[in-house]
Amino acid sequence: MFFDQAKIHVAAGDGGNGVVAFRREKFIPRGGPSGGNGGRGGHIYFVVDSSLNTLQPFKNQVHYRADRGGHGGGSNKTGAMGEDLRIPVPPGTLVRDGESGEVLADLIHPGQEVLIARGGRGGRGNASFKTQRNNAPRIAEKGEAGEQRWLELELKMIADVGIIGVPNAGKSTLLSVISAAKPKIADYPFTTVVPNLGVAEVDHRQIVFADIPGLLEGAHEGVGLGLEFLRHIERSRVLVHMLDGNSPDPLGDFEAINQELRLFNPGLVDRPQLVVLNKIDLPDARELWPTIQRAVEEQDLPILAISAVTGENVQSLLYRVQEMLDALPSIEETPDEELVEIEPVMDEKAFTVQKLEADLWLVEGVAIERTIQMTNWDYYEAAMRFQRILRAMGITEALREAGVQDGDRVVIGDMELVWGYENAFDE
Repeated sequence: MFFDQAKIHVAAGDGGNGVVAFRREKFIPRGGPSGGNGGRGGHIYFVVDSSLNTLQPFKNQVHYRADRGGHGGGSNKTGAMGEDLRIPVPPGTLVRDGESGEVLADLIHPGQEVLIARGGRGGRGNASFKTQRNNAPRIAEKGEAGEQRWLELELKMIADVGIIGVPNAGKSTLLSVISAAKPKIADYPFTTVVPNLGVAEVDHRQIVFADIPGLLEGAHEGVGLGLEFLRHIERSRVLVHMLDGNSPDPLGDFEAINQELRLFNPGLVDRPQLVVLNKIDLPDARELWPTIQRAVEEQDLPILAISAVTGENVQSLLYRVQEMLDALPSIEETPDEELVEIEPVMDEKAFTVQKLEADLWLVEGVAIERTIQMTNWDYYEAAMRFQRILRAMGITEALREAGVQDGDRVVIGDMELVWGYENAFDE
């Protein structure tokens, strides 16, 4: 079975915790703080692997997690960084956010990498909080949680030429003749139910062909698995539109398929297209050839008559395809070592205050939620520091202006605090 769609969950590694420690050496009675920082959690990358041509591995494994960072230690020892996780994907993989549907990455070139989930930062140990006013801080941070997200993967085959047409037009037969591919071939519609790739050689140059399963009217709405097949056409630089010479209405088929391309992606209609009437070895097809040739040429499209079974004009088809490819602008290759990073676009310091109930408030914001998650509430100094951060970010003032009262509950991230109570919001 050919798998070209998958949904997976990725979780980067959490950062290691910082620690509270002090130097305890002979003759150094006040050695000062020496708690080290935690290590960064492991990142998660997607890496394009040219040996893959399907998303089959993601059928059996849905959840991927990178290693967490090591905790800090005494004597200013920093915890080890978590090992990064690199997940191989086939060329042509499109990565979307599982919730918003936003395209995060388009992975095409072998070796290309994308940082898809960042590991959490390591928490700071108490040595990092030493100041002139506080020479012996008893405070340390927890490690930041690694990024987690659901992702939708979609594979769009990468080919120089996409062979399209109605079912049973002879697309798979042509692919088997011009390449070493061995697609399933039979004299009934929908023999091909998955896309097939084949490589043809023309004057010592290779051309990658994709045999796209037959399309039906309504394919752009999913009829006959149309959406499953149409996406693979988008990567092709040239289209070979094969007409069935044994069809009752080859020109009607031609217009119907072009309409489906237009409705699915208007840009596909402008893609260079070579129209091919197949089965010219049949008397009915040869009789129809002049009419079909004239109708297609009136649309300023090139057309050939071939017989994939006997090989008639197949070589001419390959030469014509090569000419059409040569006439196109060259593709600017992305360096294999290029690393793409998905950068956050939001203002991390921004926050919102929302009243949920009479005595319940919700504060949301990237920076403040990260801060509360990394605060180690076992230390009194950490709670005091958190209050100072709330004031510095303007959250305390915003809550007051919104009408918060003593005793009200305030939810930030996974924590629920009480306004005006010790270790929460009192000053």
